[in-house]
Amino acid sequence: MPKTARGLVAVTLLALLIPATARGEETKNKEKPLRFVFISTCKDEEFFRPVKKGMEDAARLMGVKCEFTGTEGVDIKAQAEMVRKAVADGVDGIALNVIDPKAFDKVVQEAIDRGVPVVAFNVDDNRTPNARLSGVVQQFDAAGRTLGRRAARFVPKGSRVLMTMHDAGISALEERLHGIQEELKKKDVTWKVVITGADPKKAAEVIGKALRDDPKIRTVLCTGQADTEGAGLVLERDYAGKGYTTAGFDLSPNILRLFKAGHIRFTIDQQPYAQGFYPVVQLALYRRYGIMPSDIDAGAGVIDKNNVDSVLELNRQHYR
Repeated sequence: MPKTARGLVAVTLLALLIPATARGEETKNKEKPLRFVFISTCKDEEFFRPVKKGMEDAARLMGVKCEFTGTEGVDIKAQAEMVRKAVADGVDGIALNVIDPKAFDKVVQEAIDRGVPVVAFNVDDNRTPNARLSGVVQQFDAAGRTLGRRAARFVPKGSRVLMTMHDAGISALEERLHGIQEELKKKDVTWKVVITGADPKKAAEVIGKALRDDPKIRTVLCTGQADTEGAGLVLERDYAGKGYTTAGFDLSPNILRLFKAGHIRFTIDQQPYAQGFYPVVQLALYRRYGIMPSDIDAGAGVIDKNNVDSVLELNRQHYR
């Protein structure tokens, strides 16, 4: 059994035992259930559906209340203010999508100083000092290198590729991009980078224009869900059977459909369900028993023809 799967089983079994006692103590003391809030960027993106399911499942197991909120798009200032409001509202813990390595340092420290624990999910500040207690995230540079090494199997030496990010200013995407580039440098590959936006259909238009502008590009390598889906859509629509290929990150029903149809070579999963599940468990254990949260690598599993069918059903259930 993979290490991450073993960890999830262990935590789930522990969670099954803890809530009854914990809820009993809270009832005895006439306390309200612990209340946690997840604060994210782009809160309504398809990507976060399994994150929300993981959060909800863990909340039931741990006997706590959880809310998932955040900004409509990338708005760091507004997201930071949501942290301050959550502290002022008296929440018992915060899971924060730390999309910038410096912008949240002050507000996280403020929360910690007022006794509100903060853990990171989805994106963490792992390169500069930050007072958050843990991060449940993918190791992004390493994941980018995984994509780069696998893409190097089919990207010709000395060729030119298109690399994409759905938004600028998100450290996770920048780290993945760096990892991809470091691996492809070894084959003397050059690249053009474009920002596609977070809507897959709009991303398809941006990517399509970039391909038309530079006919030498035959490969698109993506760093997130919206641009991966967008790349698959434009290859399906305009370049099917013409020697173009793409690979990227994350799962959505459309990404899996495009993969099955042969328009996406492979994609890398960061297990978003775990990113919602583990922060709830960590915050509950910390508030009840003083057990310190610890970093968890959400993984970088490659989804290809060997495992896509099993992933399809789990995706429908919002576990993958």
